[in-house]
Amino acid sequence: MNGLAVHERPSDAAASWRIALPHSAAAVPVARALVRTALAELKHVADSDTAELLTAELVANAVEHTAGDAPIELVVELRPTGCQIEVHDPDPAAPGDLTRPSGEEPDPWQEHGRGLLLIRALSSSCGHRPTEQGKAVWFRLAAVPPQRGPERT
Repeated sequence: MNGLAVHERPSDAAASWRIALPHSAAAVPVARALVRTALAELKHVADSDTAELLTAELVANAVEHTAGDAPIELVVELRPTGCQIEVHDPDPAAPGDLTRPSGEEPDPWQEHGRGLLLIRALSSSCGHRPTEQGKAVWFRLAAVPPQRGPERT
């Protein structure tokens, strides 16, 4: 056969992106842009605004709560059932109160303290797991059915 061979991905296979990000606040807008692009490129039906918001929270937490300047890693995986987004950082310590509420309401006057609450409230599931280099903190968003436009008569 001459020319390029094209393989179509089975409809149940995942598409994924992985990128190293700097250990600085500059990582947040880069991560948001990657998530936005990944979801738009494949016309994925997970809510892009929510995915961007939760990604920004995970990346900001990784930058703020891990010491050193080792890069953090963003992994975006799109599945037919939704998406999973992970942030890998070098700190093995589990993020506090990610999978269960702390019992305390966040102070409405404080700038910090709502990120994990948002992740728990807006994701379909979330968690963390150890990795060889530290930990991965993740969330999943379920696919949203496509919106139907007004019926034409």
